[in-house]
Amino acid sequence: MRTWHSMLLCWMVCVAAPGGGREAVAQDFNDSHFHLTNYIQQGLTLRQFLEIMGNRTGRAAVFGIPLQQKWDAFESGTRAPDYYLLSDAELYYYSFVDAMIADAYLHLGPEERARFDPMITGFNPTDMYAIDHIRRVLAMYPGVFTGIGEFTVHKEFVSAKVAGHTASLLNPSLDRILSLAEEVGLVVLLHNDIDTVRPAAGRPAHFDDLKNLLRAHRGASIVWAHTGLGRFVKPGEGHIGLLKELLDSDEYAHVNFDISWDEVAKWIVADETTLAPWVELIEAHSDRFLFGTDTVAPRTQADYLKAFDVYRALWERLAPETAAKVKKGNYERIFDAARARVRAWEARQVRQ
Repeated sequence: MRTWHSMLLCWMVCVAAPGGGREAVAQDFNDSHFHLTNYIQQGLTLRQFLEIMGNRTGRAAVFGIPLQQKWDAFESGTRAPDYYLLSDAELYYYSFVDAMIADAYLHLGPEERARFDPMITGFNPTDMYAIDHIRRVLAMYPGVFTGIGEFTVHKEFVSAKVAGHTASLLNPSLDRILSLAEEVGLVVLLHNDIDTVRPAAGRPAHFDDLKNLLRAHRGASIVWAHTGLGRFVKPGEGHIGLLKELLDSDEYAHVNFDISWDEVAKWIVADETTLAPWVELIEAHSDRFLFGTDTVAPRTQADYLKAFDVYRALWERLAPETAAKVKKGNYERIFDAARARVRAWEARQVRQ
């Protein structure tokens, strides 16, 4: 049975439009994956984003980009790069992004805040002190954050550019981060490519290490971003079977999957031979998939809705009940549970 608190929260989310009012009832989706800022920490205010969301989006998990693209005059001269593929200069972790997200959230009214689930992302996953950053952010901004991420371990063309030690699924600092997420109740939005851009024969390069990590943290609520796919990391012939290894085992019941990003959507809806197995998989595991846009500081609603529109063929093929779960219901279940757990953890810290 749903609690009065969750019913009230659902009502607030369903009816609250940027300016208030009931016209938002027809919202199409909740967004599990949205970047308010870009690789040079520029972007939107949350009020500007509310205008872009309009009546199409109910709620959104919001975060910045944890990495800053360095503007190296010796590398690009007067050309200021605003994306990681526009420069050969390194990326570095930018922890102030969490304060920026919290400040944007706290400038909203209560009904507007109910539509957002801010996420902590400005930590270095190779740093054993990363958990201290997460704890400090929670202590400084109680009542704000619902999860951590999107943060990255292995990512095409990004990992090699990050200053310092390369992130790894085998690094004990990552275990510490996920253990803290278990303790606090934070949703974990993890980006980890399933394979390299130029895969070798056999099992994908990163999949089995990821399985071991996920299995070791069964108390965490984890969302694997893009099911491990990317702009250039495409699904191999056995990709659906690998996802079934997780979906069919109780050891991974705590792991969910977002299908965010238009670059990922292109692999799924390419043609009937790609779409049909995805439809079958999602129908069989309708509680485990979430839609997200993975847009980065969009300027217009059309830019923001691109991924949703690319998935039109998927929405048309899924049963209405399944599509509703992927687009809205699974988000609400996962993030509502996290909100309650994190707020309870914060309250316990105050009493101690």
